[in-house]
Amino acid sequence: MNNHAYGFIKEDPWRIFRIMAEFVDSFETLSHVGPAVTIFGSARTKPEDLYYKASVELAKGLAKHNLAVITGGGPGIMEAANRGASKAKGRSVGLNIELPHEQTGNRFANIPINFHYFFSRKVCFVKYSLGFVFMPGGFGTLDEFFEVLTLVQTERISRFPLILFGSDYWRGLLNWMKATLEKDRLISPGDLELVTVTDDVPTAIDVIIDYQRRIGPPETVGAAFA
Repeated sequence: MNNHAYGFIKEDPWRIFRIMAEFVDSFETLSHVGPAVTIFGSARTKPEDLYYKASVELAKGLAKHNLAVITGGGPGIMEAANRGASKAKGRSVGLNIELPHEQTGNRFANIPINFHYFFSRKVCFVKYSLGFVFMPGGFGTLDEFFEVLTLVQTERISRFPLILFGSDYWRGLLNWMKATLEKDRLISPGDLELVTVTDDVPTAIDVIIDYQRRIGPPETVGAAFA
């Protein structure tokens, strides 16, 4: 074993403490935020884009219903959602992770939390949300979509609303999933009904508010991964 590999392994026990610290700090902050909705989407979306504008309005509407808005804390759709929530004087949470090329924290998150590890950040997206909105995005958005969808489908977490916003963007993927995954029985009948597709901000808000009414008091939020 070369010295570099040995040094990396030798440091592993200390990495555990850094991981624990990320969980302790983020759990402590987010446990006081209250019921929240996570909005995912591309870091590359510009302010003039219709999905950027829709994200601002969606986050405003959620904040007016006293729901916190959680994003990845970066630019693009994340910035739009944090902007909308902060404009409505709501709780605007940004779970930021610094990346070499495209991710820096946006100024609209009034509850910023910084992460070093992707996996601890992902846990926080799910643990403290009662609904998820997926705006158009790239690999990161698709990764989060399939991860949360898998958790719901396998009943590891509750059947939270999973909203795909932008039918033109999502149509091709959903058609492929139906024609290939469902047809070949690689997913169960009805699995595709776990998601709601819409192009309408009020509809997305109504789906989430209806779910919140049905699940009862906000103490039930945060039970994922308990």
